[in-house]
Parts: sequence; structure tokens; C-alpha cells
Amino acid sequence: MKICIFGAGAIGGYLGAKLAKTGATVTLIARGPHLEAIRRDGLRLIGDGETITAKVPCTDDPAEAGPQDYVIIALKAHSVPAIAERLAPLLGPETAVVPAVNGVPWWYFHKLPGPWEGRRLESVDPDGVQWRHIGPERVIGCVVYPAAEIVEPGVIRHIALDRVPIGEPDGSRTERATALSKAMIAAGIKAPVRPRIRDDVWIKLWGNMAFNPVSVLTGGTLAEIALDPAVRSVVRALMVEAQEIGEKLGAKFPIGVEKRIDGGAEVGDHKSSTLQDFEKRRPLEIDALMGAIAELGRLVGVATPTIDMIYALVRQRASTAGCYPEQTLIR
Repeated sequence: MKICIFGAGAIGGYLGAKLAKTGATVTLIARGPHLEAIRRDGLRLIGDGETITAKVPCTDDPAEAGPQDYVIIALKAHSVPAIAERLAPLLGPETAVVPAVNGVPWWYFHKLPGPWEGRRLESVDPDGVQWRHIGPERVIGCVVYPAAEIVEPGVIRHIALDRVPIGEPDGSRTERATALSKAMIAAGIKAPVRPRIRDDVWIKLWGNMAFNPVSVLTGGTLAEIALDPAVRSVVRALMVEAQEIGEKLGAKFPIGVEKRIDGGAEVGDHKSSTLQDFEKRRPLEIDALMGAIAELGRLVGVATPTIDMIYALVRQRASTAGCYPEQTLIR
């Protein structure tokens, strides 16, 4: 099995190191000091009571890797359109592409029964770049839960969680999805094939679209946000609007709003990934987390006054700090 990880940052490095130890042929696409360190010393993954050193090919040129069985894209959502055309050398006739990306996926309406089947989302796929250069028929959906960080070039620390559910957009249990699931499970990653992968997308997105932008505006940790009654009410309003949109599109939410917010509180004094990016003056995944939901709201006729307000505020906050518009960054 040939697997290319496009974006060997924290998440991509975690997945690549794990998969490499199973015997899969893994190639990493990276850049800068991280690329040089991996070439020189291998990719080191620290966590779960062990250190894995993966001696795998690493390049900044996809043409050197050639066609793959799977391409896992581990980039920030706003970074992917810029590299979509560069994926061409990696894509053979049967190559599957797995976007390990936060937010509303660009392929959301591919094979989704209903009046919007095949619709493209401008907020996450401007001008349909990914739709054209990757092709939705290649996609296996994916939701990434692990938390990891780059400690230094070439070194990744796995902090928590190991769930990466995957699923075909049409809900079928294909040979390609099953084979990838088995490979990831063999690597110690919980990767069940889900028949309704969009439900999984919404459950993670539900928390991210509320906690993350609010954390940028307030500077608060997840617990501080959830336990402050006034701020919690803003988070609740955001989530209520998002849930109505998701349900209009056929998604199912297995837990209630209050329980989902309490889950954030239980994480404790942890800064959201978006707040961490803001503090490091990195571009923020604003459009994938909020702009796309606002676009979906307009599509299905659901008013989004709270989402629109917070979206406007966090965009200006990011813009004045130099974190918007986007640049290409490895996750």
C-alpha cells in the first residue's frame, strides 16, 4: 500500500509515522527546516509511552513520489486550493484522496441525495479548484480528532486522542475504504468506516465553529468559555443555528447542545487550535469553520445572525493581526 501524506506537520506527521511502522510505503510532502530534518534524521513521533522514528522518503516535489494508492491531505483548510493542482503527479486512475482537514468539506454535496447534490461551496473551494483538480469521486471523507504539535523540526508530539473515522460520501462500504481502515487500525489509530461520515463531520465542526472563533475574540480557554454564563450563551446560540442548518441537510446530532458545551468544559484550560494559531500569527481556518456554515445557511434558508456577527468580528480581528487572508501552512 502506497500512502502519501501531503503536509507532514503535526497531524500529517502523526499519521505518517504511525502508518510507516505497519510496513506501508509512506512518502511525506513537507518543506523548509521540517523537510530537511526529516531527510537527515527521520521523522520522530513522541507519545503513547514510546518514540517512533520513521525513516521514510520526504520531499517538497510530488513528482518525486509518483502515483499513490492513497493521498492524505493534512493541511489547513484554506491552504488546500493553492496546492490542488500540484497533486496531479500523485494521482493514478484508482488513487483515493483523504482530506484530513477541519471544517465543512469541499466535497460535502458529492453524492448527497437531495436538491443540492453536486453543489460546490465557494467559501471552501473558490472557483471549484479542488472539485476540478482532485475530483470528488476520489474522496474518502475523514474527521481528525488527534491533537499533536511540532516540537522542533522533524519531531512531533502526540498529545491526545487517536480517533480518525473515515467514510465514503455515498455511505457505501467500499474495498478502498475498508483497506485504509484496516491499515490505520493496524497503526494504532481508531479508524472505523462510518456509513454517515457527514454526521461525524458535523459533531466535530459543531464544537469548533463555536468555541474556536469565540476563543480568538476572548482569549479564553475552553473551560473559561463554557463556564462563563454570558459567553456560554453566545456559544449556545452559534451551535443552535448550526444544528438547524445541519438537520436541514439531513445530518443527525446524537447529543444535545448543552452536553456538547459541557464536553468543552471537561477538556479544561486548553486553548483552541485557532487561538493557538492566532497567538502565533498564523492564518486562521475562519472560512471553513464559519463562512461555509453561513453559506450553507443561505442555501437552506436558515437565518444565521449570531454566526454572521461572530464571523465578521473574528475576520476583522484576524485581519488586523495579519492572520487573514490565508497563506499555505502545514498542519
